[in-house]
Amino acid sequence: MKIAFLGTSAFAVPALRALAEAGHDIACVYTRAPKPAGRGQQERKTPVHQLADELGLPVCTPRTLKTEQEAEAFKALDLDAAVVVSYGHILPRSFLDAPVLGCINIHGSLLPRWRGAAPIHRAILAGDAETGVTTMRMDEGLDTGPMLLAESTPISAADTAESVHDRLADLGARMIVSTLDGLLRRSIEPVHQPVEGVTYAHKLGKEEGVLDWRRPAAELERKVRAFHPWPGTSFEAPREGVVERIKVLAAALTLAGGPPGSVTIARDGFPVVTCGVGGLKLLKLQRPGKSAQPADAFLRGFSLEAGTVLAPPAVATLPT
Repeated sequence: MKIAFLGTSAFAVPALRALAEAGHDIACVYTRAPKPAGRGQQERKTPVHQLADELGLPVCTPRTLKTEQEAEAFKALDLDAAVVVSYGHILPRSFLDAPVLGCINIHGSLLPRWRGAAPIHRAILAGDAETGVTTMRMDEGLDTGPMLLAESTPISAADTAESVHDRLADLGARMIVSTLDGLLRRSIEPVHQPVEGVTYAHKLGKEEGVLDWRRPAAELERKVRAFHPWPGTSFEAPREGVVERIKVLAAALTLAGGPPGSVTIARDGFPVVTCGVGGLKLLKLQRPGKSAQPADAFLRGFSLEAGTVLAPPAVATLPT
């Protein structure tokens, strides 16, 4: 097929590579414009842009798709289909209608569950037993288009947003090749999404990562995994009269007593914080500007003594 690829983040990279390896004629790669990054604030290309350059593909980085000029340029590509993966721009009707077979999206959930911006994180946070990838033909709604293919994968107790992200990115890459093949052979029929079971994966905010010890430990343990590596989870702890924000990179469920926020030290030397229900053993911690450490080693440089009661956040956090 003659296609365009619209994507930006690392989640889209395996799909672009798979489509190129499958022999599709990629007329243009659309991605977000380079942005200043790092200490030197030098412009950095998106992961998709970098791969497109590596593959020798033409790249377009429009700051908006809502102009007549961009609509005409896209239509002039004379596409069989467009593949959209974690692009970051909303496609106007002129773009959706231009390819013969429409715009095909790879979405990281089992639709209609977790429509929206952060499906992987929300699935882990909610304690879902599985997630997956759905390919769909896009319409003007938020992930509401008819479904083409879907495939599931379990979420294990050890999974983080990072590990699920990478697994779904590879799964989506394989599925988009099968989806285009099925559309070409007319062996796939679009299926409307059911009206039952719709949930929305709202965009993550950094403030959500603050651990509220009044919540159940099971919920906080899922949050540590769901928010790794971004936006991360943290708590405030006193040190020599100053409050520091400590990042929690790994944690495990355990038994604990006392009021929420109270600290004990387990026999293995790791700190345990009592939660609203149960306790959370802190396994890996990081101070501002310092390297991450196993929590037992962390305590040798930061005094978090048994009997300390960690204060709850100023604003109570609610379950998502």
